[in-house]
Amino acid sequence: MSTVETLSVETTVRRSLSTEAARNLTTTTKSKPQMRGITTRWLLKMLPWVDVRGGSYRVNRRLSYAVGDGRLSFVSEGVDIRVVPAELRELPLLRDFEDDEALTALANRFEQRKFSTGDVIVQSGQRRDKLFLLAHGRAHKIASGRYGDDQVLSVLSDGDHFGSEVLAGGDEEWDFTVKAVTPCTVLVLPGQSVQQLNGQADALREHLRQALARPVQPTNKAGEAAIELASGHAGEADLPGTFADYELAPREYELDVAQTLLRVHTRVADLYNHPMNQTEEQLRLTIEALRERQEHEMINNPSFGLLHNADLSQRIFTRSGPPTPDDLDELLCRRRKSRFFLAHPRTIAAFRRECTKRSLYPANVPLEGSTVQTWRGVPILPCDKIPITEQNTSSIIVVRTGVEDQGVIGLHSLDIDDEVQPSLNVRFMGIDDQAILSYLVSVYFSVAVLVPDALGVLEQVEIGH
Repeated sequence: MSTVETLSVETTVRRSLSTEAARNLTTTTKSKPQMRGITTRWLLKMLPWVDVRGGSYRVNRRLSYAVGDGRLSFVSEGVDIRVVPAELRELPLLRDFEDDEALTALANRFEQRKFSTGDVIVQSGQRRDKLFLLAHGRAHKIASGRYGDDQVLSVLSDGDHFGSEVLAGGDEEWDFTVKAVTPCTVLVLPGQSVQQLNGQADALREHLRQALARPVQPTNKAGEAAIELASGHAGEADLPGTFADYELAPREYELDVAQTLLRVHTRVADLYNHPMNQTEEQLRLTIEALRERQEHEMINNPSFGLLHNADLSQRIFTRSGPPTPDDLDELLCRRRKSRFFLAHPRTIAAFRRECTKRSLYPANVPLEGSTVQTWRGVPILPCDKIPITEQNTSSIIVVRTGVEDQGVIGLHSLDIDDEVQPSLNVRFMGIDDQAILSYLVSVYFSVAVLVPDALGVLEQVEIGH
């Protein structure tokens, strides 16, 4: 019995110091606090930034004539869909019509119709006697090519319209065909319905008469007031007099702000600052979160975000659903000097699948220390701030940048008080009764589109498998 006890004691005797005990006398090698929410923030890196004095930036442009080519909005009650009466002012001839009662009466005369995939909504050569509002779905506007083949002129989607000429009493023929490529819900207004509004039709008829009699202002292809020029003449020809007219109420972009209050207990700041300064680490992580919010607002903010401020003429839809090389070519051909694309990483993966189907392998290029994919030499940069809808669709943004190229620019304000990064400052707010330090962390920013074609968006991009 005694022999067994002696052996048991000997096996527990250590010949050297244990690691658990040794750790009490050492300083552990440690990392700084890590943050999974940090992204590449390509938009902040790639935009040229303009220093804004006075808190706002005014974008002066040449005078453009609004033609009412916007999209309409609808409301639904169960399966019934109605157009919002005030939205009828998006039709060219009703742009300045102020009689809300007449618009309501006109909106109530639209008839709801459904079309299945492949159905022809209007046929080229038929009488143009109806106004069509596309409430939901996607359709192709098709015309015959020079050699008899069908060509897709454009893709129509939610809120688009065609046939508004019937409001003026025109009796022409459709010069294109519209075919549904998905199930479509369409609101239809027969031309004679305008004449059946009883007493309310008088104001509408008078407005349409004045709109048709109004002289057409000369414009260039961009819709700007034309500058009269002469060329190809000889001798002492009379030269036209002209001037470049400006917008009377140009848009002003005010700097937006993202802020937070950082709180640090004095005990932490006093006793736990070695080997890393706790306050500095708290500020570093807070600033990273603010920069992430800054990029999110620059893309999604309803007032100045890129997704909401693209001109309607620069918004296009995919031809078949997923993002194809044809769709990105359509984006590029609408502007000069495209600087980069922005897309959600899942959208980029969907584009790669479409390229692989066609045996296309876009080149990769080094950019800012990373390797990124390109299309036609334009980098496609990932940005997870671009939303993905419940229908598994997203958007692709393309921009031209810089003041010299009349592109998209970032706005910020330099040399502000207590600045620690460009247009970002940290201000000490004091110590409260609980011995907690408070710091106000603020970043000021905005983004401006100098001319409409500097920004384009490919909408309703399907990214499912």
